[in-house]
Amino acid sequence: MQIAVVGGGVCSPEACETARRLGWLLASRGHILLSGGRGGVMEAACRGAHEGGGLAVGILPGEREEANSFLDIAIVTGMGQARNAVIVKSADAVIALPGEMGTLSEMALALKMNRPLISLGSWELPGALAAKSPEEAVKLLDKMKQK
Repeated sequence: MQIAVVGGGVCSPEACETARRLGWLLASRGHILLSGGRGGVMEAACRGAHEGGGLAVGILPGEREEANSFLDIAIVTGMGQARNAVIVKSADAVIALPGEMGTLSEMALALKMNRPLISLGSWELPGALAAKSPEEAVKLLDKMKQK
């Protein structure tokens, strides 16, 4: 599956480690990681996917120079925050980590577009499943995959 991992461009060390572990777990199960391709949660998740031997795709808001160093594929959109719709629409499921309004918009888009949404320490929204760890988030994905 193509899994979007969304979250803040700046994050705490704890959120960074959670994102890295999540990226690794997703890669180890053969999933493709989608993100906004920049820093913070996005970079940490891409790093984890890279460490796990997976594929990390970044859908960038502006120019190639914004890309984190762990992307395998960088898609330059020039769309700014509007690229959030591309990230979510391209995903089979979305996992949200702590972030600000951009993360909230991606979560709302996931619900609007009927994409499964898992909140991993992020906003609590009706319709989102809550996970307390990367392992729990991946177990929820596995259950969705079986349906």
